[in-house]
Amino acid sequence: MTRSDIEQVLLQEVCRISGRASVGVDELFHEIGMDSLGFIELLLFIEITFDFKLEDSGLDKDTFRTVRILADNLYEKLN
Repeated sequence: MTRSDIEQVLLQEVCRISGRASVGVDELFHEIGMDSLGFIELLLFIEITFDFKLEDSGLDKDTFRTVRILADNLYEKLN
């Protein structure tokens, strides 16, 4: 899966969670209305979709700021 593929999958899920029709890759999650429950939904989605255990990944709250940052970090960890 390419970084662009990961970004697109994340964008679709962030739109679903936030209830927005579109989200920019550089929009801060907290500015688009994602709350703590939204972050938990996103974490679970990532673990299931990418078969990726976040618990031991070394990713932290700074990783979960925008779709672009998250996609870059996931791509690096998955490859």
